[in-house]
Amino acid sequence: VQLQASGGGWVQAGGSLRLSCAASGLTLRSYTMAWFRQAPGKEREFVSAFSWTGGSTVYSNSVKGRFTISRDNANNAVYLQMNSLKPEDTAVYYCAAGRPITSGIRMSSLYGYWGQGTLVTVSS
Repeated sequence: VQLQASGGGWVQAGGSLRLSCAASGLTLRSYTMAWFRQAPGKEREFVSAFSWTGGSTVYSNSVKGRFTISRDNANNAVYLQMNSLKPEDTAVYYCAAGRPITSGIRMSSLYGYWGQGTLVTVSS
């Protein structure tokens, strides 16, 4: 099983980036998929996820209205469109997959598969 995250880079505040997460060895539509991030010196935090039940999306308050999670079942991939980026969005972003999660979707411990991370740097 492998999750390959990509799309990170450097961008000025107010700019946009689109992160991708490609999966091999598992079928993403059968899992709860999420994005987390970890800034330097801070703990890993939840960013966004697809709720397995009903396909609804969940966002942290810090990114709601600016980030959009989407999925492409045909290509077995998940994306994170990030708009209006802020310096505080600077972090390594990780995609994660977990067996269908019906409660505690924001808890990183419930996700069994992780990508290697992609660095997003937002300058002011």
